[in-house]
Amino acid sequence: MKYLKYILMAAVSFVVINVWLFRFNNPTIYRGGNATNMIEEFAVYGLSETLVYIVGVMKVVAAFGLLLGFVYRKTILPSATLMSVLMLGAITMHFKVSDAAIKFLPAALMFLFSFIIILLNKQQQRFSL
Repeated sequence: MKYLKYILMAAVSFVVINVWLFRFNNPTIYRGGNATNMIEEFAVYGLSETLVYIVGVMKVVAAFGLLLGFVYRKTILPSATLMSVLMLGAITMHFKVSDAAIKFLPAALMFLFSFIIILLNKQQQRFSL
């Protein structure tokens, strides 16, 4: 189980960093509504451009926090918790605009992975005391 936590940490980090730093202006089948980039997607949800950057910074910080967790374990729990909350928000926004399930699948997986990281981290802490 120890390795599963680290695999999930890497997966969440790389997916989020890819989406927010490299695919920000690119269309994907996962964008809400008919949006072709991140700013349009947030507009579909009725959210401002300012919120795009606030959420983006928080997601990238959480992603790098998970990566930092490979060497500094104290960043794992707050980073995974923040990511879980943000991904719940993303799932909620997809439901709000009645997106097809495929559109919120990545957010749902990132939420699930982040939640599993939290559980595995707590389990590992309990056994290491």
